Amino acid sequence: MSEKSAPSEPAPNQAQAPAPAPAPAPAGEAPVKEKSAKELEKERKKAEKLAKFNAKKAKQQADSKKPSEPKKPKKEKKPAEPIPEFKDETKQGDKKILVSLEDAAFKAYNPGNVESSWYNWWDKSGFFEPELTKDGEIKPQGSFTIPAPPPNVTGTLHIGHALTVSLQDTLIRYNRMKGKTTLFLPGFDHAGIATQSVVEKQVWSKEGKTRHDYGREKFVEKVWEWKEEYHAKIKNQFKKLGASYDWSREAFTLNPDLSEAVTEAFVRLHEDGTIYRASRLVNWSTKLNTAISNLEVDNKTIAGRTLLAVPNYESKIEFGVLTSFSYEVEGLDEKLTVATTRPETLFGDTGVAVHPNDPRYKHLHGKFVKHPFLDRKIPIICDDEAVDMEFGTGAG
Repeated sequence: MSEKSAPSEPAPNQAQAPAPAPAPAPAGEAPVKEKSAKELEKERKKAEKLAKFNAKKAKQQADSKKPSEPKKPKKEKKPAEPIPEFKDETKQGDKKILVSLEDAAFKAYNPGNVESSWYNWWDKSGFFEPELTKDGEIKPQGSFTIPAPPPNVTGTLHIGHALTVSLQDTLIRYNRMKGKTTLFLPGFDHAGIATQSVVEKQVWSKEGKTRHDYGREKFVEKVWEWKEEYHAKIKNQFKKLGASYDWSREAFTLNPDLSEAVTEAFVRLHEDGTIYRASRLVNWSTKLNTAISNLEVDNKTIAGRTLLAVPNYESKIEFGVLTSFSYEVEGLDEKLTVATTRPETLFGDTGVAVHPNDPRYKHLHGKFVKHPFLDRKIPIICDDEAVDMEFGTGAG
């Protein structure tokens, strides 16, 4: 009988042979790092994806060699039947003559077909004029008025105007249905310098001329031509929106009655001392050769010293330059230097702000400085929001 010998167990005190050490990396090379289970799994998935892609590519190549089946002829679409033009037989200002919806012109919805004639009838019938009592007084239910902000005649209306007018007209119609005496007052603004600038650009682009080439009277005529054209366009846009304006009260900011009212108000304010003449900093336009309001100034943010082209100047002008000037600290033999891009505001300074955590100025908290040109003491104040320690000198 043959006997099988079982593998012998090492004795408890018998030392096992050490596992063979990995072969050392060749001289000059980094040892090979064993890949983790996650990395091996990632490689496996990548290999599977590549194999699927190659199989798909091989199938496409094999299919391309097969003879292609003849394509089925496409069904010809029936040509759309032309919709005849709608002819509105309604006379200007009359109530619309309704047409059957079976009419061929109404096969597809056309806003112009549906909306035609209605607005002229509403306007002529006086539906948008304020409804008063028999003795000409406001109705007992009260009144509701919106003097619409007059759009500038610099161009046509945009989507923002459409939104605003829709909201205002909704309020007007709602209060009219409540029985109130309502007024939606329309108007147009000449826009002054803005319109002049637009017309100048148009004349230059079309004719290569300036306002000086035309002369004052001829150029003013050009501006009025522009005004009449865009006034009519804007008014037509308002009517297409269906806004319930009382057109019998239409206003324009250069109408004689409004101009007289402005003159009267100006004279009264001047006599009261509210309006006065004095030397002040203004926004001067080198192109228009006049002062303009803050509303007509376009601000531009620049990171630092920048050369910008300015109308009527051949070379570019330097902007974004910090100017430094110093205030003498009261009671101390030192000065506090301020850096600003607006040195002209120096005479209006009423305080110097520093950051409360700025170590350079901690010893100056609560102290005063002397104005370099005026007999005035200015307090040093702390402000952690208005002051940037990294900008300029950190004081302003």
